[in-house]
Amino acid sequence: MSLKVHQGKALITGASTGMGAVYADRLAKRGYDLVLAARDETKLNAVASQLRASYSVEVTVHAADLTNPTALDNVETLLKTDQDINLLVNNAGLGAVTKLAESNINDIETMISLNVIALTRLSSAIVPQFISKGQGAIINIASIVALAPELLNGAYSGSKAYVVNFTQSMHHELADKGIRVQAVLPGAIDTPFWDKSGLPVNNLPAQIVMTPEKLVDAALAGFDLGEVITIPSLPNIEDWHALEHARKALAPNLSHTTPAERYLSVA
Repeated sequence: MSLKVHQGKALITGASTGMGAVYADRLAKRGYDLVLAARDETKLNAVASQLRASYSVEVTVHAADLTNPTALDNVETLLKTDQDINLLVNNAGLGAVTKLAESNINDIETMISLNVIALTRLSSAIVPQFISKGQGAIINIASIVALAPELLNGAYSGSKAYVVNFTQSMHHELADKGIRVQAVLPGAIDTPFWDKSGLPVNNLPAQIVMTPEKLVDAALAGFDLGEVITIPSLPNIEDWHALEHARKALAPNLSHTTPAERYLSVA
C-alpha cells in the first residue's frame, strides 16, 4: 500500500496563505491528498497548482467564506460525505489587536464566528465519521494569547482559549475511539494575519517572530509526538505540564455545598 493511499485526505481551512499554505505543502509531502478551503479562489488555485507540480497527490479547492452560513454548511456537508478525509486542520482564523472600546463590534462578531463557530461546526461535522472508522485527526490552530489574556484583544484571546478548551474536551471524549486531536499555540508568526489585524508584523520585535515554515514543522513534530497541546516557542514543555497540573488540582474544590470561609466571614 502506498503512503498516499494510507494517509487519505486532509482538509485545511485558511489554506491560501501563511500557515495554511505551509500545512498544505507539508501534508502533501507526507502523502495526503488535499482539500484546500479559503475565501480567495485565485490564491487557492495558485497553491494547488504548485502542490500538484511538486508532489504526486490530488488537490481540490473549495472557495468558501466560513463566516457565511451557506458556505460553512457546504464545507460541513463535504466533511460528512467524503469518507476519505482522515485529517481536518482548522487553521482559518481572524485576530484583533485593539482594545474593546476601540474595536468595531461587527468585526469582533465576525472574528468569533470564524474562530469559534466555524471551527466547532466543522469539527462536529467530521467526528461521527471518524468514530465510525475508529480513526482520524483534528488539528486546531489556537494562539499563545489563550494563555495570556492581557495581550492583544480580549475577545480574540477568549476565542483562542475556547479552541484550547474545546480541543482538550475532544481529547477527553475521543482518545479512546482512535481519534487524535491537537491544539497548536503559535506566538507571533510572519503571516498576513498581522496586516489583517491592523498591526503589520514589522512593528513587532524581530526576536519574537517565527516563520510559518518553522511553526508548522514544529507543530507537526508535536503531533508526531502525540501532544494534545503544542506550544512551539516554549523551551520547556514541563512548564505547560506544571500549569495543567495546577489546574487539575483545583477540580476537587470547585463545587461545594457552602461558599468558602473567606466569603462567609465577610458576610
